[in-house]
Amino acid sequence: MAKVVTMGEIMLRLSTPNFEKFIQADEFDVNYGGGEANVAVSLANYGHEVNFVTAVPDNPIGECAVAALRKYNVGTKFIARSGERLGIYYLESGSAMRASNVVYDRAHSSISTATPDEFDFDEIFKDADWFHFTGITPAVSDSAIVLTEAALKAAKAHGVTVSVDLNFRKKLWSSEKAQRVMTNLMKYVDVCIGNEEDAEKVLGFKPGNTDVTSGELELAGYVDIFNQMADKFGFKYIISSLRESYSASNNGWSACIMDGATREFYHSKKYSITPIVDRVGGGDSFAGGLICGLLDGKDMKAALEFAVAASALKHTIPGDFNCVTRKEVETLAGGDASGRVQR
Repeated sequence: MAKVVTMGEIMLRLSTPNFEKFIQADEFDVNYGGGEANVAVSLANYGHEVNFVTAVPDNPIGECAVAALRKYNVGTKFIARSGERLGIYYLESGSAMRASNVVYDRAHSSISTATPDEFDFDEIFKDADWFHFTGITPAVSDSAIVLTEAALKAAKAHGVTVSVDLNFRKKLWSSEKAQRVMTNLMKYVDVCIGNEEDAEKVLGFKPGNTDVTSGELELAGYVDIFNQMADKFGFKYIISSLRESYSASNNGWSACIMDGATREFYHSKKYSITPIVDRVGGGDSFAGGLICGLLDGKDMKAALEFAVAASALKHTIPGDFNCVTRKEVETLAGGDASGRVQR
């Protein structure tokens, strides 16, 4: 199996139970998660050797976050203890026509104040095969921008394949700043993952005639922006998840991929996901599935089908982490969506 490194923020997630609104809730369900941590858990579940790089406070809450990763066999030896606090996000899960709502409380979190000298990147990337990060990490602070680029430089110096999930978060930074920062970081990236909003807000590309809120997709628009991205950045693969959001409880889910060299384009099968149990982490589970497929030596079509199936399953699981096994993903990707009891 391959050796994978992911780097980002792990947070305490406090979510209202039973789809309650914040004002109704008298208690919260506790989970831990975050973009790159979610990818790490997926890949560890599939059997890869994964190390997660972050900073957490040297207190019991920080250790709870580390323990949550260890539970799923994610390596934690490169996690620094520094800073004042673990970031928190509050989640109000939507239902039917009512959208989910996220409130961040992550200012001055440990990862936002971490510096490159806290990490031995030469040791971290020694013999590594893959490095994954997201656009969320450089969005948390200017210090995190410096940290992210330091990690990317070290990864490329060690010949590591690099993937990014663009993951635009408007509550963390503006589109203008995202484009300035992320365009610079793209020179280190081999595999670029995003959706239609990410392509526009983070890199300045917009697929034609596509509106996620309409429930309709115009694939020709994705071919157009994928070609532009390949021309500008020379990515090996460009991938977009495709969410058709009919309501908070009912989504169509598929994805598309392009080979940056040959410009071959492929659109996966589509899953109808209803009712959705928890869509948070859906994109991360997709990224984890895609990375797993490519590391396994699958061609891009098979890797994409594995990723879409993995993410469809994640929508049925509470919490940030995708706890499915490789066999469960392969069963769904192979066409068995019956959901029959396994005895």
